[in-house]
Amino acid sequence: MSDQGSAVSLDEQPKELEAEVTPFDSAGFVKSLPHTPGVYQMYGVDGHILYVGKAKNLKARVASYFRAQGLSAKTEALVRRIQSMQVTLTTTEVEALLLEQSLIKAQRPPYNILLRDDKSYPYIFISSRDEFPRIKVHRGLKKKKGEYFGPFPGASAVHESINFLQKAFKLRTCEDSVFSNRSRPCLQYQIERCSGPCVKLISPENYRADLANAERFLRGKSTDLITELADQMESAAHSLDFERAAQLRDQIAALRSVQTESTVDNQSGDVDVVGLATEGERVCVHFLFVRQGRIQGSKSYYVKHHLGESESDLLMAFLAQWYLAGGDRDFPREIIVPWELASASLLSDAIGQAANHKVAVVWQVRSYRQSWQSLALSAAKQNLASDLAAKSSMVQRFEALQAILHFDETPERLECFDISHSSGEKTVASCVVFNQEGPLKSDYRRFNIEGHTPGDDYAAMAQALTRRYSRVQSEGGRLPDLLIVDGGKGQLSIARDVLEELGLTQMRLLGVAKGTTRKAGFETLIDGTREFVLDSQHAALHLIQSIRDEAHRFAITGHKQRRDKARKVSKLEEIPGVGPRRRRELLRHFGGFQEIAGASAADLAKVPGISKKLADDIYTALH
Repeated sequence: MSDQGSAVSLDEQPKELEAEVTPFDSAGFVKSLPHTPGVYQMYGVDGHILYVGKAKNLKARVASYFRAQGLSAKTEALVRRIQSMQVTLTTTEVEALLLEQSLIKAQRPPYNILLRDDKSYPYIFISSRDEFPRIKVHRGLKKKKGEYFGPFPGASAVHESINFLQKAFKLRTCEDSVFSNRSRPCLQYQIERCSGPCVKLISPENYRADLANAERFLRGKSTDLITELADQMESAAHSLDFERAAQLRDQIAALRSVQTESTVDNQSGDVDVVGLATEGERVCVHFLFVRQGRIQGSKSYYVKHHLGESESDLLMAFLAQWYLAGGDRDFPREIIVPWELASASLLSDAIGQAANHKVAVVWQVRSYRQSWQSLALSAAKQNLASDLAAKSSMVQRFEALQAILHFDETPERLECFDISHSSGEKTVASCVVFNQEGPLKSDYRRFNIEGHTPGDDYAAMAQALTRRYSRVQSEGGRLPDLLIVDGGKGQLSIARDVLEELGLTQMRLLGVAKGTTRKAGFETLIDGTREFVLDSQHAALHLIQSIRDEAHRFAITGHKQRRDKARKVSKLEEIPGVGPRRRRELLRHFGGFQEIAGASAADLAKVPGISKKLADDIYTALH
């Protein structure tokens, strides 16, 4: 249930400002500082935040930035940009660390490590209120009554676990509205992934027993569970209940298969295991998430040396950002790091304060914990090597693109547009962005196209380009070095007209037509008046195909979401006076929307909560 290949991009080091900055009176500022804990903020030109840091001794820490020698080149570059500084005093160093992470999250200074992965992580939720509880994925606050198991590092890991629970224990996953309106079992029952509680094919007691076994599995008690199931299987066989014995046998086999998947699972503890690897300026931090003794997944994060920090300082900064300003976190009882941290006790106290329970930060471990530590470290090294190889390959592709399009310099930013719709319905345009490190997903944009003739891709493209680049101009945003349009001469002509209208005639354009065979590798590229075809193995063609395919995927995904959202909206929701409760009563009474639409006003008035006047209004609205 791992996700080792996934990665989350982090902010890169900012470029030097070209404008001169007013010299900062560092000596006078340092002289005014006290020898107390606190947070300092560095500001550059026009008051832009540069860096936020914390200190046990503000005077000594801030003074260290302005010493005559011993600073790294990157720290010197930061200091040269400082125009002003501010400090906030705290009573303890733990308070300073917590405040530092809050300010980093709120202000996002370019020289700090900035974690963009603030999403809440998924859990498996089992309600405690239902007669036949459902297992489902949950994100966000834990407000509902029931059991939460996790967190899982991603959707794939949690869905894999639910898939196993369906096979082993035949628990339901259907929506409550579907469950309460079934008259016969669904396909999940037919393929033996559900026990059919919707039509009472299993008693509440037996269902609860299977549910309890599933919960024990999720808590990491699979060894004890297998022993108990084996005893139950023997008892059922002695009682000649061979059908029940066979079910228990299948559950035991499924649990055994999961046990053999990993030699470091099935231990104990709620632990986050951290590995770190560096190569040049690139750093990979890898997490293993262990809950109830089972590795529930892993994830890699990539950062850069902003100030030439040591590996220990980098890891300390990352962990502080992750646990203290990283959104909805499920705090472990223990954090295993690859080596001793100088501020481990400070980090432990701060995380424990945020978690409301003690959190140990350790590095000297034995037995299976040492296996976890080695696994996290080796994964960090491997994923960093893979990432660097991919980055090197991407740079080579950009250089190949420079050669075939005769750029004076290697392009740094590419943007590509595509259009998606179903017979003109709910048209969506996508804009994806690539730089020399690959997809820059934070800059992706979608446009819901309105006010055009359905199916008119030219008008849709014109609207998307106009909206995109008029806004970029008004906000002073970054323009691409090359605009790629998925289409032939017609689409390219539309793009050229829009750019001329906006006064962006200097922007380079490239059209990508499918060619006569319409097969990948035989695309016709249109650069101005020049049309040409590249060899299918050409590095530049691979780059163009990658960004074109990504624009296509992003457009289709947006179109499907928009179309499905429109189709899921019931006409009942548009009728004044018909709220969720009355819609539910109508559906329970008639069984479905088609039956409601076919009912007379008199029949509608028979539904609890529906008056004669409201029944007339509903009938009129539906007809």
